Amino acid sequence: MAAVNAIEVRDLAFAYADGTPALRGVSFAVAEGECVGIIGPNGAGKSTLLLHLNGVLPETPDGSGAVRVFGAPITKANLYEIRRTVGLLFQDPDDQLLCPTVGEDVAFGPRQLGLGGPELGARVTAALARVGLAGFEARSPHHLSRGEKRRVCLAGLLACESRVLVLDEPTSELDPRGRRGIEALLASIPATMLVATHDLEIVVELCSRVVVLDHGQIVAAGETVALLSDEALMLAHGLERPHVLRHRHPHE
Repeated sequence: MAAVNAIEVRDLAFAYADGTPALRGVSFAVAEGECVGIIGPNGAGKSTLLLHLNGVLPETPDGSGAVRVFGAPITKANLYEIRRTVGLLFQDPDDQLLCPTVGEDVAFGPRQLGLGGPELGARVTAALARVGLAGFEARSPHHLSRGEKRRVCLAGLLACESRVLVLDEPTSELDPRGRRGIEALLASIPATMLVATHDLEIVVELCSRVVVLDHGQIVAAGETVALLSDEALMLAHGLERPHVLRHRHPHE
């Protein structure tokens, strides 16, 4: 029996309330254990696509089957299980931080999944340590830097032990040391990952495949180094060949 894809998107279309198209017939699949980059210029539809992968959009999942997670369509009936499986890191961390302390924020997701007691506390402690924020449990998330807020949000996903991580600009607003730390952390996580980002250096380091979006459509998809080395393609869609590839042969 053929393996079921972790994520499968078939002819996904979406328009905003004013009728503006955001996604136009998007189709792709991600196998379990893969890390796939989603890249494109501002306004390409990257964040809108990610919000469909655990049912944030559309607001009332209709079970059309345009998005499937391990073979299951996103419907109201299975939305709890979908969100247990797919952890979403929002582009703006302030959209994800809900509680008065960092510890409560990181505990929020696993608590919703039924975890409690010493096991919940251990999950929170371990997740914060993994993102470099050990001892931050009592801090107010709203007094942290943007980069620290992003790491708190990532700790919340790690505490849920999601099988799929969907990450919107995970290295945005991090200093070089913080960026390197997040890159190493993501490389160590044995989960399926989709990473939407303008940080093409991290795409080269982490992602085996890339999907390029522009104006809500997939304009290219393929092996990371070969695709990102295509300077004409990159420039045509508001991107640049990443520096790490400028002196590297596409087949290395």
